[in-house]
Amino acid sequence: MDTDVEVLIAGAGPTGLLLANELGLAGVRTAVVERLPQRTGRSKALNLQPRTAEVLDCRGLLEPVLDRSQALLPSGHFAGLPLDYGALDTAYPHQVGIPQARVEEFLEDHLAAYGVPVLQGRELTSFRQDADGVTATLLGPDAAERTVRAGYLVGADGGRSTVRRVLGVPFPGRDGRVGMAVADIELAAAEGESGGSGEPWRLPDLRPDPAGVAFLLPLGDGVHRLFLGGPEQQGADRDAPVTVDEVGAALARCPGPPRTLRAVRWASRFTDASRQAERYAVGRVLLAGDAAHLHAPAGGQGLNLGMQDAFNLGWKLAAVARGDAPDGLLATYHAERHPVGARVLANTRAQMVLTLPDPDAVVVRELLADLLTTPEANRRVAAMISGTDIRYPMPGAPDHPLLGARARARAPGVRLLSGRGALLADAPSATVAAAAVRADRIDQGPAADGGEALLVRPDGHVCWAGRDDDADGLRAALARWFGPPRSRLPDGGAPGRPR
Repeated sequence: MDTDVEVLIAGAGPTGLLLANELGLAGVRTAVVERLPQRTGRSKALNLQPRTAEVLDCRGLLEPVLDRSQALLPSGHFAGLPLDYGALDTAYPHQVGIPQARVEEFLEDHLAAYGVPVLQGRELTSFRQDADGVTATLLGPDAAERTVRAGYLVGADGGRSTVRRVLGVPFPGRDGRVGMAVADIELAAAEGESGGSGEPWRLPDLRPDPAGVAFLLPLGDGVHRLFLGGPEQQGADRDAPVTVDEVGAALARCPGPPRTLRAVRWASRFTDASRQAERYAVGRVLLAGDAAHLHAPAGGQGLNLGMQDAFNLGWKLAAVARGDAPDGLLATYHAERHPVGARVLANTRAQMVLTLPDPDAVVVRELLADLLTTPEANRRVAAMISGTDIRYPMPGAPDHPLLGARARARAPGVRLLSGRGALLADAPSATVAAAAVRADRIDQGPAADGGEALLVRPDGHVCWAGRDDDADGLRAALARWFGPPRSRLPDGGAPGRPR
């Protein structure tokens, strides 16, 4: 059956937009629908973790994002306890301080290069799937309904996902127990201040306090992000407006000289609810980002987890759309990303406990703070929060230190700008000959540090490592991740080189 698009994405946040860019790079006909009629400009999340920086750099997108950023923070945090990112095995040992709105603006602008439309004011209200595709019903700004036929549907439509609800996937977990809020506010200039605030970005202060948590971050042009979590926020309805009195009370608790509130641009409530979809894929419908998992924003992981979902899913969905995916490739999306999401849910729940003004929690926090001063404990927790320790299960030698891990640590110069995989091996060799028959899906480059041959997936994870003469092992990995070779390449060309 003919389709309007090969992939329809519901939700134009960072997850949906990065996924659309991945599919556009692969030449897959894609459209994004977003229920909001226009971008709100709300700052929302404020950081990119080191692994997300690696992801963007893989496609040559990091530099333009850095141009829109406000700060580089050499530390992460666990419940406000500092983590030294300098201990990480990465080219980007820092958080990138940048409002989510600027990330979204860049990713949407970049979609123009691929001709992928973002249809604002189109709300996906229902869908049905069959063996050949998905038929989605959209409600437009004129209240008129239209249907779109797609090969696949991806729900990246947030914690209250319509796609997840219609799909009927269970979303087990627990409701929120701690109420919090965030607000973008305008402040009058402090005495002696001219122009910008001059305040540095810093890690949040989440020390337990019976009066509640309150801290400010400067966003520029007199605008600040205020985080508030005190007695006034407990038990409030999730959809109740955040009042000016609440904002004023929290502002008065912030350290530093008194500041005068001029206006509240935007404010929203949230909780420490923790839920995860039982399945990230059912038939031709998939879930990503907050549609697949919901958790407290502890450690600054939420936006990053969703963008990394998209990076894992994009190349697999593109291979399916092109018709050269091996059997079971799309099933590895759930198999690989669901455990990663579950771990983030677990560590965010632990972090929230450590921010409560409970005497027993305070004792545990003090013990952990002491442990995190030791290099190994710091490195392990920093790698978890930053996303740099993610290692997917791979067939092959399970004890090989690189199999399933990121290739960037061993081959820091490799950038997968084409969106294809890469074979890193010294030529001439049997492995190079084995990969040449998939030159439409595999670029080639010199062996990484140490001279070992590596096969790297388009998401930067090593899926085979071995000797240059292990052609049989490489052929098995190529078949498992890149499908059977085509009898003839469309352009009859030679393998490219990763850059």
